[in-house]
Amino acid sequence: MTVLLDTWSTEKAEEDGMTDEHTWIWRQMIAATALPKGDFSRVLDIGCNQGGFLRMLYDQTPFAKGVGVDLAQDAVAMAEARKGDRPLSYIASTDLKDAGGGFDIAYSHEVIYLIRDLKDHARQVRDVLRPGATYHAVTCCHADSPLYAGWREKIGGFSKIPVPNHSITDISTAFLKEGFQVTASRFLANAAIPLEGPSDYFPSDAARLDTYATWKIMFHCTLPA
Repeated sequence: MTVLLDTWSTEKAEEDGMTDEHTWIWRQMIAATALPKGDFSRVLDIGCNQGGFLRMLYDQTPFAKGVGVDLAQDAVAMAEARKGDRPLSYIASTDLKDAGGGFDIAYSHEVIYLIRDLKDHARQVRDVLRPGATYHAVTCCHADSPLYAGWREKIGGFSKIPVPNHSITDISTAFLKEGFQVTASRFLANAAIPLEGPSDYFPSDAARLDTYATWKIMFHCTLPA
């Protein structure tokens, strides 16, 4: 059973660095969903960490209400402290129903791969979205990605929760069984990807390009209207 934590990682630098590392990807997520201003009102960020995605989304496309949910209580406290006067709220919970309901759109970035029970996750998402709403879940941490076996071992070394080994089919099947229409895209295929040389996660820039362009998947899980 998933429980609340102070932080999801045992390494503070790993947790604190996520906002800077993910900013360029968040921009691509926002562009990929092509949301015109005023087109939606309630937004859910699943696994919000320190709240950066909702702040960026609101600043680009204002909406009526945004809620971020995370099991890491310290990160949620930071998100609340940084939201300013934006109509955002952040809660520490393991159950999405605590965020309310009737959401027009939901997002997650590199969160779904850490969720052990995909069936339960799909059910929770279904229960908080309005009919016709879409959940956009982005990850390149999945069993089909050539680098993930090594990443899984590395992440498992600092994650306070177990790191599953879900495939693309595992993820899509969980949502299909809960009545979602599911499509997916290699959403960074045409993005300008920052090149940084070899790292702990990428042995080369060629591997970085291949992984982001081929294996970074955006799932679009839509409830029937």
